[in-house]
Amino acid sequence: MFTGIITDVGVIESVEQRGDARVRIGTAYDTATVDLGASIACSGVCLTVVDKGAGWFAVDVSGESLSRTAAQMWQPGRALNLERALKVGDELGGHIVTGHVDGVATVLGICPEGDSRRIGFAAPAALAPYLAAKGSITIDGVSLTVNDVTDQPDGGVHFAINIIPHTASVTTLGQLAVGQAVNLEIDVLARYLGRMEQLRHVLPA
Repeated sequence: MFTGIITDVGVIESVEQRGDARVRIGTAYDTATVDLGASIACSGVCLTVVDKGAGWFAVDVSGESLSRTAAQMWQPGRALNLERALKVGDELGGHIVTGHVDGVATVLGICPEGDSRRIGFAAPAALAPYLAAKGSITIDGVSLTVNDVTDQPDGGVHFAINIIPHTASVTTLGQLAVGQAVNLEIDVLARYLGRMEQLRHVLPA
């Protein structure tokens, strides 16, 4: 379980193709405090630490994860937003995040808005029912608030968020470019409410 508050930006140092992809990630974390088997969210993807050394840790990324996450994400040199798992008693500064990617969105546009940046995204139709203005969304592991939502004729959805200077400086979101793919995780409460609504029309009264 995570909160969407990024505590380090790591960099992929190497990718080794085995049965799964073994990805080595450079980090500022004190890896002496990171246990093998621990969970770390890597740009929104919950992964298990399988090896580590001073200034790095390694994870195995399955074919399923590769197919469901942003294109070109798992390449050497790619920066990743990192968050260690939430501990009981920690401050919940963002919102409840599971580290399970629900879909991939594409950056439509970026424009300044005061000192902040307003960023628009196109998301797939499957996620449209779960996006709401002033609701929570996780983008590449970062907990954010949706500013507005516009449904599209093809069933897809456009939405926008604001990135304040602090968030831009301590996450990878400050380096986003038009056309870039990002990982999305919808709010966990919206996911369960959507499932309940789906079953309400299927199950007998």
